[in-house]
Amino acid sequence: MKSVRALQIGLMSLVAAAALSVQAQPAVIFDMGGKFDKSFNQAAHAGMERWKKETGKNYLEFEIANETQREQAIRRMAERGASPIIGIGFGQASSIEKVAKEFPKLQFAIIDMVVNQPNVQSVVFKEHEGSFLVGVMAAKASKSAKVGFVGGMDIPLIRRFQCGYEQGVKHANAKAEVFANMTGTTGAAWNDPVRGGELAKAQFARGADVVFAAAGGTGIGVYQAAKDNGKLAIGVDSNQNHLHPGTMLTSMLKRVDVAVYNVAKGHKPGVTVLGLAEGGVDYAMDEHNAKLVNADMKKAVEEAKAGILSGKIKVVDFMANNACK
Repeated sequence: MKSVRALQIGLMSLVAAAALSVQAQPAVIFDMGGKFDKSFNQAAHAGMERWKKETGKNYLEFEIANETQREQAIRRMAERGASPIIGIGFGQASSIEKVAKEFPKLQFAIIDMVVNQPNVQSVVFKEHEGSFLVGVMAAKASKSAKVGFVGGMDIPLIRRFQCGYEQGVKHANAKAEVFANMTGTTGAAWNDPVRGGELAKAQFARGADVVFAAAGGTGIGVYQAAKDNGKLAIGVDSNQNHLHPGTMLTSMLKRVDVAVYNVAKGHKPGVTVLGLAEGGVDYAMDEHNAKLVNADMKKAVEEAKAGILSGKIKVVDFMANNACK
């Protein structure tokens, strides 16, 4: 009898250990555009791969094909006991909030939006600070004093990029002109490189010679158009300098990889804000753009960076003011 009881206890312990093992396995839900979009989602993927390499553990993942799959995918991961479950992109906020309420013992995270639940970590960025820096570089690199901006979905978050960029351009050259276009008003705006290329070409036709794309996969078309027309482009989120060496002036780094890695490593409920001071945003320098960035440009952007960090330069946050002023 005792041996049977001991066996039962042993089996229960194994089941409990297995459950804990599953619960400890994180999951990531990539949004529209896929994990290899060379931008936002891919940065998140890099963060999870770094965590996987360091820990030797695996993680669960799912790539959203359409908006209706978000809640279903998150709930499926929760039913499997995954934790933390990380939603990539503001579009997953409502689904994360709903499922987090249903599974209060699991941990959830959302990148690029705030969800006020006790078991959710929200990670947001000061995109306007990083965009200011690449705006300075664009103005310094421009020979026509005309530069462009191509956004993805027309939402306050992307207006924040645009606003920061415009401030950086004007900081470096008060007389410079900025042309700006948004790709669309639905999720499809993140994955339309053809439209991105068309918008960039239209800005080039108006005299712009540098264009900054904050548009996810749509930016790929912008960068190609810059190469084809002998102009300069600025990447976003991931370091995209390698896509077209010689025409990619720089990339506005939004360290989604760092955010996702940190969440997987140690979930912290509440709001985490990553700006220039926290290493959450920056501009990219490497062997692919070194010849494009001269000493004057480097000095100007570093001075701007120091000014923001010291508080001497105040970059207006569009999302805090609902206006770029």
